[in-house]
Amino acid sequence: MTEIAGLGSIPNSWKTERAKWLINRQRRPIRPNDFVVTAFRNGDVTLRTNRRTEGFTEAIQEIGYQGVRVGDLVVHSMDGFAGAIGVSDSDGKASPVVHVYTPQPNVDARYLAYVLRRMALSGLVASLAKGIRERSTAFDAATLADLQLPLPPMEEQRRIADFLDVKTAHIDKLHAFRGQQLRDLEERELAIIADMLSGGATSEDGRPTGWPWLPHIPQDWSIGPVYAYFYTELGKMLNPDRSRGSNQRPYLRNANIHWYEIDTSDVATMHFDPDEVKRYSLSPGDLLVCEGGAGVAEAAIWDGRIAECFFQKSLHRVQRSGKVPVEWLMYWLRFAKSCGVFEAGGNIATIPHLTGEQLRQYRIPIPNNGETLIRRTEQTIKAMAKVRMALNQAQELLAERRQALITAAVTGQFDVASASGRGVVE
Repeated sequence: MTEIAGLGSIPNSWKTERAKWLINRQRRPIRPNDFVVTAFRNGDVTLRTNRRTEGFTEAIQEIGYQGVRVGDLVVHSMDGFAGAIGVSDSDGKASPVVHVYTPQPNVDARYLAYVLRRMALSGLVASLAKGIRERSTAFDAATLADLQLPLPPMEEQRRIADFLDVKTAHIDKLHAFRGQQLRDLEERELAIIADMLSGGATSEDGRPTGWPWLPHIPQDWSIGPVYAYFYTELGKMLNPDRSRGSNQRPYLRNANIHWYEIDTSDVATMHFDPDEVKRYSLSPGDLLVCEGGAGVAEAAIWDGRIAECFFQKSLHRVQRSGKVPVEWLMYWLRFAKSCGVFEAGGNIATIPHLTGEQLRQYRIPIPNNGETLIRRTEQTIKAMAKVRMALNQAQELLAERRQALITAAVTGQFDVASASGRGVVE
């Protein structure tokens, strides 16, 4: 058996060859009616309009753009490490950040794309390539050209590619179905929270709130600012010397907080002066809210699993000061974020933030039977969390099976002409 970095062993009967002898780089001129082709991280290479048009940086002059044709092997130089490698299904044009190749007559572009994506997702590309920006790695033409690749006979390449096209399409269909189930579950969760926050009130029996996202609440409820019902405080500011000193204590940061959950698998420590110990120590029942970042407003309740734990400035600590439980505010934050309330309030900039003053000033519905409503909602959401966990585990298993199947096929671990692919990873 021959060993291939990033793949494993291949049959001795197969050849190996450097990529530069298998593909030819193309630099075609663009045509007036060409639309933009994008290489996505799932391996799709298609017209941008076939997937989505928002969220991309649009070039004004399109300097360096190149022509792409159906059947070209396209490698994204910055996202290739994450799987943005595939065969184009469209004619069009692409930015200079991607490389466009045509295969030699003895190479099937689809087979090569499966090989390169598997090598990239194994971490090989990231280990070889040059870093440019966070979570991205430059997979340049020279790095690709030097890769040693497995090369079975052309007919075998085609059989492998045909087999994987069918099998991965089936797995992707299942993955999409599970993804829709997860989205439906989230939609149901938000509907349950909305019903709790509105007390089930309608336009016929409720009082108007003036909020388009929660238009009515019961007549005997009130509306008030967060500061009237909760104490809020930001945690300790990080400092360059946080890892020094004898009073090293564990603290939580926004990376530890997710909706309803606190992850303590990675807890940092820093120095706390004696006067800071009392101020920033957490007690069971404290609500922790992310102040900034992608998870802005995500919130969970501390359960005291670490006997002495503290919190950093990226988190708000919220404590009850009146009749309203902190769970009520947690669910309000969950629903408000899903409705874009914080964006509408002008709190979301390049780096999202929810400052202490902003949090305190938000007006929320105030129930007169909050404890009962919360317990009922909590039970339902906990049951839904178990379903979500099972669905996420199913998604992970599908992804693992997909990658194992590709690896086994492109390295000749079984005969695709007669195999169903079953048993390879089961």
